Amino acid sequence: MAATEDHDAAAALAVFHESRTGVRGLVESGVTAVPPIFLTSATPSPPSPATTASAIPAVDLSLPRSDTVALVRAAARSCGFFHAINHGVPAGVVDSAVSAARAFHEQPRAARSALYSLEPVGAVTYSTIPTNAPQKGAPPLPWRDSLRVRFGPGEAPDLGCLPAACRGALQEYQRSLTGFGKEMAGLLSEALGVGTERLEQAMQVEGWLMVCHYYPPCPEPARVVGSLEHTDPSLFTVLAQDGVGGLQVRRDDGSGGGGEWVDVAPVTGALLVNIGDVLKVVSNDELNSVEHRVVIKSTQDARVSIALFFNPAKRDKSDLFGPLPELVTSEKPALYRSFTVPEFMNSRREHGHIGSSIEQFKVSSSQ
Repeated sequence: MAATEDHDAAAALAVFHESRTGVRGLVESGVTAVPPIFLTSATPSPPSPATTASAIPAVDLSLPRSDTVALVRAAARSCGFFHAINHGVPAGVVDSAVSAARAFHEQPRAARSALYSLEPVGAVTYSTIPTNAPQKGAPPLPWRDSLRVRFGPGEAPDLGCLPAACRGALQEYQRSLTGFGKEMAGLLSEALGVGTERLEQAMQVEGWLMVCHYYPPCPEPARVVGSLEHTDPSLFTVLAQDGVGGLQVRRDDGSGGGGEWVDVAPVTGALLVNIGDVLKVVSNDELNSVEHRVVIKSTQDARVSIALFFNPAKRDKSDLFGPLPELVTSEKPALYRSFTVPEFMNSRREHGHIGSSIEQFKVSSSQ
């Protein structure tokens, strides 16, 4: 029976991807029940209890530098997320990018299906990205479509396959966020007490990968996930989002039970910053990379978000990253071994988009 069910699920998955229209295509077809390949449980379950967004701090970048650094340090050490306000990126640039991402996903299916690919081939791909975690079984497909745009490395990518209005808005957003990312890298570096330029000198921080997520309305929201719980394989991630909501962060309550899920309600005008696994390693666990997920909130409204992942541009085999020497002492030895960016990214692909893969880089206490 199990083999038959696995075969049926594999066949349904193949048919879904062959349609090349994503979850949005299901909604356009008028689906009234969630297909089994998306189900998280056989029966609807009540939403997980979650507290409000007041637990996610805000960092005002217009404050005196020392005050801003202190706020960044406190937020990055505790919940690993914070809303950056008064960040200097024009509101029109952010709003235009979010609108452009929505427009791409809501264009006629024939236009978007031409870019459908499960493999990140070229600068632009569109798909419902599976949550691959083979060692843990087959998790459900996320109720989410994603447009992935790569802005590097190397020469400027060819984005000509994107609609002109969408292309211009996303390019302008990435240009604006590059400056913001450099500023954020400096603040995080100061928060670690290693000097403003330390992270930039060690890594050459760049925001080359942009992922525009689209979470369609769902007829049975409690039976699907927008994304499973995971940490980000980045130095840090910057998120812009519309007002629909659905992002949740796991907050450790100190009880050892894994913590509670906290709703991260959108804050008008803010950019959401979260610490990634690479920075957790580089900081020798001084900064915290925290699990987060997306739940589907609405039967009527689609949620749109844009994640820009900031990572080291240094990616040669000789470029090794581990805890910064300044953060390693006899009282707190290095907690992780060094690795290259390709090695780390390969570990994440093998692990799947669930949880975190950094445990395999931890140094054994017996060493």
